[in-house]
Amino acid sequence: MSQAVPQAATQPDPKRWKALAFIAVAQLMVVLDATIVNIALPTAKDDLDISTANQQWVITAYALAFGGLLLFGGRIADIWGRRRTFITGLIGFAGASALGGAATGQEMMFASRALQGVFGALLAPAALSLLAVLFTDGKERAKAFGIYGAIAGGGGALGLILGGALTEYLDWRWTFFVNIPFAVVAVLGALAYIHDPAGSRNRSPLDIPGVLLSTLGLVALVYGFTRAESSGWTDTYTVAMFVLSPVLLAAFVLWESKSKAPLLPLRVLLERNRGGVYLSLGLAVIAMFGLFLFLTFYMQIIREYEALETGVAFLPMIVGMIAGSTQIGARLMLRVPARLLMGPGFLLAAVAMLILTQLETDSSYWGLMAPAMFLMGLGMGTAFMPAMSLATYGVEPRDAGVASAMVNTSQQVGGAIGTALLNTIAASATTAWGSSHLKEAPALGKQGYQYAALVHGYTTAIWWAVGILVVSAAIAFVFINAGKPQAPAPAAEGDGLVKEPAPPVVVH
Repeated sequence: MSQAVPQAATQPDPKRWKALAFIAVAQLMVVLDATIVNIALPTAKDDLDISTANQQWVITAYALAFGGLLLFGGRIADIWGRRRTFITGLIGFAGASALGGAATGQEMMFASRALQGVFGALLAPAALSLLAVLFTDGKERAKAFGIYGAIAGGGGALGLILGGALTEYLDWRWTFFVNIPFAVVAVLGALAYIHDPAGSRNRSPLDIPGVLLSTLGLVALVYGFTRAESSGWTDTYTVAMFVLSPVLLAAFVLWESKSKAPLLPLRVLLERNRGGVYLSLGLAVIAMFGLFLFLTFYMQIIREYEALETGVAFLPMIVGMIAGSTQIGARLMLRVPARLLMGPGFLLAAVAMLILTQLETDSSYWGLMAPAMFLMGLGMGTAFMPAMSLATYGVEPRDAGVASAMVNTSQQVGGAIGTALLNTIAASATTAWGSSHLKEAPALGKQGYQYAALVHGYTTAIWWAVGILVVSAAIAFVFINAGKPQAPAPAAEGDGLVKEPAPPVVVH
């Protein structure tokens, strides 16, 4: 039986709720940026004379820097301080956004996107780890992560709306400039209300070999899937990346197992519940990115929606995401085990995807798409909220940054895989349908025939997404065995660190 923790040691930060508001603003900025630029890309491409072959680098430059440096950013937050890393990430992200908005050519645009990725890799894990160390009470943690989960899940859809509005009514450059006021508000709030809990920093030296191996391994993995989408799975460089990445990541794991001050302590990665969260969440993101991708294609190509109209059409998903995170996930997290929220949440999202497999060229928005999107948001919101919390739950404060970085890494890698894999499946299915239905072309007309082939490709890929979500749910049910949260546990002794009491331990 552990001794009682003195009251002063467990006193929560009195400014934590105000801090949450500004952490949420920063997180919204990062999540918005993942989709807002996609809407503006066609206009920016023409304005800056970016070739069709090079336009992918507007997305790829960001994805490589962000995905590759997340673990580094998470550990920097642990060592340097989360507040300082958070503010540095915000200022750098705003500066990179200003550079992108002012771009006069493709080189300047690519550089700005890479810089956004670098500073985003500092900002995202710092934001999540701040929540992990500021909110240790079970009820408060549920509310805080409910809000965070709603933003993390729904922000991408909101980015489509904002990107469409800015591109249509102002200029594509404002999809970059809009980040600046977000960053200014978040920096001012951070200076006033955010503080690192005493003793939560990690005083270990930075693991340079670990940084190099993890960064190169993750960059190779993300680039491999990104290149597969544009150049094919048998492309020489694609194959080389898929060979190089596992070699580098295996070397990283071997190094971490022997290092005295590892970048990613294997205790963080291999704990059963966190490992289950990282894996199930990464798979679920594959499916969710597929939904964004194919519904956007369907609405803009088949239904000929304008950019803003497409964005607004995703509103049911945002509503469902907010409801799932704040009204279901946050309310039930303290009453039922996490697996009983994550598993059913992913299964509900699978049902939504199953509905979308019935898409046809003239499907009703209100009769099919809107209900499916609402269910998708509801399921993902219900699952994301406990997943975000459990990923940093019970981890020592000194490891909160890198544990948070793993959440973002699983999402980023899942997004890269989802975009490449599902897009390839859709393209192959489209080609196959076109070849086998040539006799129907005269009756359908040229456009009708092309559209029917495209929709078949979309629905085929969505069927795969259904299967991926079912697997994600199965992993949640099997691997995640955490019970309901208990009271905060006292800090461990004898590790040479002065720490606040650790976050609540997970009950098996």
